[in-house]
Amino acid sequence: MKKAIIALLLSTPVAVFAAAWSSPQDSVNAASVIDEVLWVVGDEAILKSDIEQMRLQAAQEGIRFKGNPDCAIPEQIAVQKLFLHQAAIDSIEVSESEIATGIDQQIESWTQMAGSREKLEEYKRQSISQMRTSLHDDYRDQMMVQKMRQKLVEDVKVTPAEVRRYFKDMPQDSLPFVPTEVEAQVITLTPKVEIEEINRVKDELREYTDRVNRGETSFSTLARLYSEDPVSARNGGELGYTGRGVLDPAFATVAFNLTDPTKVSKVVESEFGFHIIQLIGKRGDKVNVRHILRKPIVSDSSVVVSLERLDSIVSDVRAGQPPLILRDQFTGKWTFEDAVVFYSDDKDTRSNRGLMSNLTETGRTSKFRMQDLPQDMARVIDTMKVGEISSAFKMVTERGKTVCAVVKLKSRTESHRATINEDFQVLKDVVVARLREQKIRDWVASKIKATYVRINENYRDCEFEYQGWIR
Repeated sequence: MKKAIIALLLSTPVAVFAAAWSSPQDSVNAASVIDEVLWVVGDEAILKSDIEQMRLQAAQEGIRFKGNPDCAIPEQIAVQKLFLHQAAIDSIEVSESEIATGIDQQIESWTQMAGSREKLEEYKRQSISQMRTSLHDDYRDQMMVQKMRQKLVEDVKVTPAEVRRYFKDMPQDSLPFVPTEVEAQVITLTPKVEIEEINRVKDELREYTDRVNRGETSFSTLARLYSEDPVSARNGGELGYTGRGVLDPAFATVAFNLTDPTKVSKVVESEFGFHIIQLIGKRGDKVNVRHILRKPIVSDSSVVVSLERLDSIVSDVRAGQPPLILRDQFTGKWTFEDAVVFYSDDKDTRSNRGLMSNLTETGRTSKFRMQDLPQDMARVIDTMKVGEISSAFKMVTERGKTVCAVVKLKSRTESHRATINEDFQVLKDVVVARLREQKIRDWVASKIKATYVRINENYRDCEFEYQGWIR
């Protein structure tokens, strides 16, 4: 019966009427959109409007499709439906925090292309808030598809022998092109925040707590208005169910000890700034809380003090002499690595003698492409020679923290064609990526065969990427 109803829909236009508050006759007269079911994949219908929306988005973003777009667009939507169906079966979840982060990145990318938020709103004919709302469901589905794809290929691995065999007879000009990569060591100093500024931020947070306790407003409203965590602020400060290990230790200690959702925590200091926290719920070893983050402002004078201190540290390194206070206990040439151990605020790089670590899809490495470095640091390193130490500069870390730094360029590998001896990891990544893609293609092909599919007659002459759609 269900398939018979769906089959009937394939040949029947669907009228979408105005709001139900009007009279029945008014609704009939106000019919504003005629839509049509063109494909059905499993229990999911693909509407004419879905296809037109993707066509419009592709045109706006300069996306081109392989083959005839009239065929490629609905097929791409149909493949997405297969992944979404499997994600539901496998209970794949995407948090609101992940969705908000992705949408923010998309809007930021559009803003850079448009030149400003005002120009973007003019071009899109939507406010930024409206864009976030309209992007939400599509971005959630994209992330569900991405997680499902990752799950399908997580067990794909290759041996060194398989990598060598794959590239053994490949022509030189067909080998992957490796962009310029650098290794860098860093010393960072965090400018001191004046006690008056810290007290100002704490007082603000205590005032928010008092307003919530007096019933003047809700915690979530204050988070949207004042929190300096842009991702959670848009969700009323909510972080979603999160494990202890991914939270700042000081923040996690307070969050996991909360027991009363009506209470607000005392002010908590973390590496991101100062917070107040409110419990939403607990589920096993995860907790869901709201928070409001406020960051003390670092004064220009504090930044200058840190920059001058770093320049003094570099002068001692260049002279090979330890500072006066260490000369009685230190013998030998004073090096950049020594200065890292004694001065750097960054515990992660300090334990590695200043060497920065880059987390990639295939694991950690000390090599960075220029676009993977913080922008301020990349600008400094771009003109440096190997072994050179920079002057002190200010930068904002990926966590939004203002620090002062000096870097030493340890190595630079210029862009080149990959070789099996020098770029084995790059070549391995290529092989793994192609094996993963083949596994995905095989999965899609088998899923099509096992899934109910009906297609409008107008698509039966299409040359699709995958076989099996037309039956």
